[in-house]
Amino acid sequence: MAEPARVPRQHRPARLRMAALALIPAWIVVIAAYIGTMVWTMVISFTSSKLLPVYNFVGLEQYTRLFASDRWQVSVWHLLVFGVLFIVICLVVGFLLAVALDQKVRFENTFRTIFLYPYAMSFIVTGLIWQWLMNPTLGIQNTMRGLGWESFTFDWAVNSRLAVFALVIAAIWQASGLVMALMLAGLRGVDSELWKAAKIDRIPTWRVYVSIILPILTPTITTATVLLSIAVIKVYDLVVALTNGGPGTSSEMPAKFVMDNLGTRQNIGLATAASTVMLITVICVISPWLYQTYFRRQSRRPA
Repeated sequence: MAEPARVPRQHRPARLRMAALALIPAWIVVIAAYIGTMVWTMVISFTSSKLLPVYNFVGLEQYTRLFASDRWQVSVWHLLVFGVLFIVICLVVGFLLAVALDQKVRFENTFRTIFLYPYAMSFIVTGLIWQWLMNPTLGIQNTMRGLGWESFTFDWAVNSRLAVFALVIAAIWQASGLVMALMLAGLRGVDSELWKAAKIDRIPTWRVYVSIILPILTPTITTATVLLSIAVIKVYDLVVALTNGGPGTSSEMPAKFVMDNLGTRQNIGLATAASTVMLITVICVISPWLYQTYFRRQSRRPA
């Protein structure tokens, strides 16, 4: 095959300038729509805004009210419980599914599609599906009792002690397919010579996965963890569709706290303070990954 034509060195600066000019509209959108709105949100969080934004600055008063709010504290606790269970179980389930599919099973493409299909749905659809499944009068509980198992209960979505775990189940069902796809891609990139060497040395399969494969998959695991963490912080539509934050506040989440104060409670200042805290949390989650993925790699490149 003929090699692609190379651009002469003297023409490269001109091409780079043209590319930079072509990106100007995109940069304007990024600066105005993303960075601009983030800065505006932070500014409003230091004001006494209620129904409409005003620029009566009150310092950290909204943040003081926020962290003193019982509802906010409950929502943060629920987020921690939901986040830890969701991320850990998704990683484990996704890895196990990837290992199973990596054994060259029959109908691999079919299974892969089935496992990944829930991720193609929105969280609203996922929430509605699991709301029906966990409905005591319509879902799994009613079906099992109709089959004669009268003591069977599966009413987690309306049980104040189990509502958060209902969100965990629904979220895992949707997102574990994404983790499976990422892990499977990582497993397919492992050198087959490693497996041959392990068989020659008679190393148990589980030990190969724990001591060799998982360290190799560290970048993939990190990427999956970051994606899942961002989904945890901004979870809103699943909560609204499945439990609506209830019963009571038993499944309240920070994102719903923000939207409720923006809308029904008409307290923009408090809502923007909460969203600013969430933004800082996202930055704290993403920063180590960005450093590891981009800046540290660039610093290792030879000059």
